Amino acid sequence: MHMENEMSAFMNPDDDRPWAARSECRGEDPSLFFPGTDDDPSLGLAICARCPVRQECLDYAIEARERYGIWGGTTERQRRRMARRSA
Repeated sequence: MHMENEMSAFMNPDDDRPWAARSECRGEDPSLFFPGTDDDPSLGLAICARCPVRQECLDYAIEARERYGIWGGTTERQRRRMARRSA
């Protein structure tokens, strides 16, 4: 159920994420951005690479401590590394 909530929130802009209305991922299959352990994240990352709001998305993910999914062109593991470096 948690992953369904994450995917639903990911798809819909809100007051905290007005930039999401301009995102490249809007309208895409959310599972591209929440790959399973054995799934390849490269398609989701490629979509992020051309996104005009990539930095806003990454900033949001770091601030909100998003634990799952691809946000701002980064995987969970990459964001954890970034957090450790900045601590």
